[in-house]
Amino acid sequence: MEQNLVWKDRKRIWCGLPWTFTKYELSSDRLVIKTGFFNQNDDEVRLYRILDISLRRSLFQRIFGLGTIRCNSVDKTMKNFDITNIKNSERVKDQLSDLVEESRRSNRVSSREFMTELDDDDDDDSDN
Repeated sequence: MEQNLVWKDRKRIWCGLPWTFTKYELSSDRLVIKTGFFNQNDDEVRLYRILDISLRRSLFQRIFGLGTIRCNSVDKTMKNFDITNIKNSERVKDQLSDLVEESRRSNRVSSREFMTELDDDDDDDSDN
């Protein structure tokens, strides 16, 4: 994925030091979250599948210049996930949002398609 990497960072501990085994990599069409040391997992989501992005910053995160980006998607394995304790979180959130919109345009995907999927899921829940 190195060929078109736009941003990469590590999850940081509470004081802003990157002493964790979680890495984030953002390219123009996907986001990859790599976790683990002995047992490694690579989770990937295509950007056009991301529906909503929000930013949370606690007092301690603001003190150390960190933030957490919350993403909601229609991906089967990564429905809701966080990009936790990263530097320049506002800039990264804006960059991710722009890339999501660009990816939707280039793949000719509209949010109506996702809403239809979500509406179908809601109907299943109402039967219970």
